[in-house]
Amino acid sequence: MSEIKPKIRIGMTESSIRRKRILMAVVVIACAGGAYAAYNYNQKASVVEVPVAKVRRGEFRIVVRTRGEIRSVNSTTILAPQVPELRIVTLAESGKMIRKGEVVVEFDAAQQEQNLLERNTSVRTIDSQTVQTQASHRIVTELDGMNKMTAEYNLERSKLEASKAEVVSEIEGAKSRIDVGISHGELGQVGQTINTHKATQRADMERMEQNKDKAVRDVNRAKGYLSNMVLRAPSDGIVNLLPNFRTQGNWGSSPPPFKEGDRAWTGAAIAEIPDLSELRIDLKLEEVDRGKMELGQKVKVRVDAIPDREFDAKLDWISPIASVQWRGGGMTEKSFPARATIIGNDKRLRPGMSASAEILIESNANQLLIPTRASFSSQGKPSVYVQNGQNFTVRLIEVGKRNDNEIVVLNGLKEGEAVTLENPAEAARKQKKL
Repeated sequence: MSEIKPKIRIGMTESSIRRKRILMAVVVIACAGGAYAAYNYNQKASVVEVPVAKVRRGEFRIVVRTRGEIRSVNSTTILAPQVPELRIVTLAESGKMIRKGEVVVEFDAAQQEQNLLERNTSVRTIDSQTVQTQASHRIVTELDGMNKMTAEYNLERSKLEASKAEVVSEIEGAKSRIDVGISHGELGQVGQTINTHKATQRADMERMEQNKDKAVRDVNRAKGYLSNMVLRAPSDGIVNLLPNFRTQGNWGSSPPPFKEGDRAWTGAAIAEIPDLSELRIDLKLEEVDRGKMELGQKVKVRVDAIPDREFDAKLDWISPIASVQWRGGGMTEKSFPARATIIGNDKRLRPGMSASAEILIESNANQLLIPTRASFSSQGKPSVYVQNGQNFTVRLIEVGKRNDNEIVVLNGLKEGEAVTLENPAEAARKQKKL
């Protein structure tokens, strides 16, 4: 007879077995809940935030960006005159309206007034010396005349004595003839002396005339200097004071404009009175951009002081020669000066304002565009990460031209699709580190 194993172990009741089964069921349910919670937590933690952009259709533009300064096309520059040791004592206020004939710059005239006084004194001194010289010449001329008359008288008397040779002794006759020769010699010597005196007098008068001419020129020059001590406005306009390049400013900053008390040099551009009806922007082009430029290209100008308006301009001049500027420490900066005339006007525009410019090199309408940041390389070819719900798919694309911000897509994308601006895998790694 085979043994029959009991279904209930010895010492265990039916109720204790039921409690054990219930406890095990609770443990299993709790473990399942924890696993589900951990799964959901990991799923939430794995959500990666990646910046995306929409594929758009629009105008593709290639532009060159640079900085410049507003200038007047037609302006009158006030230049320092050709006068030594100029010092500014009065200067019109920059940005102030000025009328024709009003004082723009006045220089210290004290030195020139002193110079004019000295030159006039020199002229008067030379006139006095000329009068004295002429008086001396008259005295010498009169003495020379008397000496000539005396010599002629002596000659005639000697001739008279010689004529008595027939009635006097032979010795007396010979003596008289000798006296006649001596008188002839004295008369000739007096004539030579007179000629010498005349030549000396002519030289003296020529020297006095030269001194007088020089003194008069000095007077006229001093008067001219004095007349240039005040520079007036040739027309109505607004005064714009120009930089004083001989004044040391802060390193890396532009020289300060002229001010009262500054010294100027001949030909220094102190101020300008611009014609505000026609303005331009002076630009500096980088060497790498010079080859892209053509006259007539459109320019968009934004003036720093007028942020609410964009001005149109046209590129009308590019320097064929580069301009080199020294930056100190042996460093140089090479650029090509250029100009663009602003189309239209605004009463707020003033010469000297700083501005930024965009020179339009190329423009193509109705192009499929993505940001430059959205393009990546996959298998050595251009690609993008296209968003599909919470997932991202790598897709190869065909690209065309590009600028600093956008790329033209020729094939592989549709308008409105979302592409990432960052590699999702790299974004995930960055997020895990955080």
